[in-house]
Amino acid sequence: MRVVFAGTPQVAVPSLQALLHSRHEVLAVLTRPDAPAGRGRSTRRSPVGQVADESGIPVLTANRPREVEGQLRELNPDACPVVAYGALLPAELLAIPQHGWINLHFSLLPAWRGAAPVQHAIAHGDEVTGATTFVIDEGMDTGPVLGRMTAAVGPRETSGELLERLAVTGADLLVATLDALESGALEPAPQPYDGVSMAPKITVDDARIDWETPAFAVDRHVRAMTPAPGAWTTFRGERLKVLPVGTTDQVLPPGRMRVQKRAVLVGTATEAVELGQVQAVGKKVMDAAAWARGVRDGDGEVLGG
Repeated sequence: MRVVFAGTPQVAVPSLQALLHSRHEVLAVLTRPDAPAGRGRSTRRSPVGQVADESGIPVLTANRPREVEGQLRELNPDACPVVAYGALLPAELLAIPQHGWINLHFSLLPAWRGAAPVQHAIAHGDEVTGATTFVIDEGMDTGPVLGRMTAAVGPRETSGELLERLAVTGADLLVATLDALESGALEPAPQPYDGVSMAPKITVDDARIDWETPAFAVDRHVRAMTPAPGAWTTFRGERLKVLPVGTTDQVLPPGRMRVQKRAVLVGTATEAVELGQVQAVGKKVMDAAAWARGVRDGDGEVLGG
């Protein structure tokens, strides 16, 4: 099929690369406009845009997708595969390709519709997740399903690690879905009404650790927020980023620190957790024990207070 690929971040790159090595013809790439990035805040092409440039594929960018309607009509693609494009598509654009806009979503729809399915799956303790391809309609991830794959969630896996894994296996699912659509072997199936859950975008405020929750919930929360937006708490009035934690059999009041020679424990509503790595404002990521020595112990102080 002749396709226009829509995607923006790194997680969409494996799908674009898989399409470039498939029998389908990538006519162009639709991605979000160049944006400031890095410490110098210099304007950079999106990861998907960079791959397209390197492959000699035309790149379409627009602040609003409707701005590229004329170009898309001229290209007249058979289908538009989508992975994390980052903007809602108006009805006028949805109607252009014969086979529709085929989205790769990183959950088992109708579970975790929305912008952050992987983070919500880990935060809620899901043991199995996966990816779904579906035809985009005007709802929020409500379109009919074309294909799906399942994947176990590792007991210590972060959202970044799981998303990276799903991006690779999901790319194969996306190509297989286009193959089946082209051959006429696939018909979209409506999503079931049962099992719907929402996964809205996670803000920095959402990432704050609540030490009054059980240890297992703190562990899930931190892994879900890693690497972005990053779980955090406060220490002596300043923000402290917390990377994945370990579990212990010790008990401390919620938020209370116990600094040992090679470990830093923090109380929760149940057992204490052991901090792994932390990052103070303006500092590099470091081992929690080294951080505690740098702040002159901190034993007995309360995080998040």
